[in-house]
Amino acid sequence: MTEAVAKYHVCVVDGRGGRLGARLVTGLVSKLGRDCTVVGLGTNIAAAEAMKQAGATSVVTGSQAIKAAVSNAQVIMGTLNAVLPGAMLGEITPDIATAILSSRAKKVLLPVNRSHIEVIGSDDQTLDQLILQSLNRVRSLVAVAESV
Repeated sequence: MTEAVAKYHVCVVDGRGGRLGARLVTGLVSKLGRDCTVVGLGTNIAAAEAMKQAGATSVVTGSQAIKAAVSNAQVIMGTLNAVLPGAMLGEITPDIATAILSSRAKKVLLPVNRSHIEVIGSDDQTLDQLILQSLNRVRSLVAVAESV
């Protein structure tokens, strides 16, 4: 009998202490189960470890590892900061931002940032509401892919 292969590959990018990434990983595991591979993309070791402890299938750090991981992803989750070079106190390098933007994956990004960027059309929601909304969006993307 062959071992089941995860049907969907979701990457979660976070930096600093990884608390938001850990919350997203926990939510993905809860909503999608283990049929979904969840890869934590840590801009540092602390963020990667937080996502691993939250249940990520695997974690990577560093721009080369992140570039390789996003090349296999169907969805990339994180905050808007993930595509802003210099964000997260400089942890988002131009290479990381380019790798994420260049990926064919659907990007589900929360409009949470401290880079003085205002996203017009995004409602003023709490972080809990944004996390729930993003997790529901990924679940709907996975459901559509599974029905094809």
